[in-house]
Amino acid sequence: MGSPVVRTLLAGDRYAMPPGDTEQHIATMVRLLKSVRKEAIDHRVKIAIEVHKDLLAWQFRTLVEEAGTDFVGIYLDTGNPVFVMEHPLSTMETLGQYALTLHLRDSVVYEHPRGIAVQWVPLGEGTVNFQEILAHARELCPQVSVYSKPITGRPPHILPAYDHQHWRKWFPRARSADFARFLALAKQGAPYANPMVVEDLQGRQIPPQFLEAIQHQQREHVERSFRYAREVLGLGLKPVTA
Repeated sequence: MGSPVVRTLLAGDRYAMPPGDTEQHIATMVRLLKSVRKEAIDHRVKIAIEVHKDLLAWQFRTLVEEAGTDFVGIYLDTGNPVFVMEHPLSTMETLGQYALTLHLRDSVVYEHPRGIAVQWVPLGEGTVNFQEILAHARELCPQVSVYSKPITGRPPHILPAYDHQHWRKWFPRARSADFARFLALAKQGAPYANPMVVEDLQGRQIPPQFLEAIQHQQREHVERSFRYAREVLGLGLKPVTA
């Protein structure tokens, strides 16, 4: 197809992983990646592992470095780190040097009686400081293309941030400094205040009148995200000069 990058991921999220500890799954992924190293290099293709809701940033770095940075890198998504209770800026600082592509997705992150809530929102309307993230991107991965990829209309997800058993079971090697930074982000945030049609549509049969509202909202959220990316972040195609 001509693309120099092939996207892959370890798992949809931490809870979808098969039995076994995370280090075991990282080792399996490293072994699989190394098995196709020659083919990837021969075809001048790099494998981009998407930052999903599965690993912490330092674990992604371990995976890339052990597999081989000559043919493996990172598909850096700013919308997923919040689901593993990590500040997207920490993700950028840790993985930016290995980024093969970068897509921006915003979130509101705020304290909730049952922990910390996160919800995807149009770019520029959440808690994350994207000017700061892009400043780091210009330093760490200036060569990558930047995309806006809003996914909205989903309800807030409550993370059991203060549940000791949750950390022990799912994130036993999480680092306190990284969580402290995420907690500071949540303390700055608030629930999304703008109107939004909220429904998780995956696998659902949607009534026509509701589907029309969702389609209108998705189009509007994409337009608002692009406008913010262009007017505030200064992104967009640059004119070619002689």
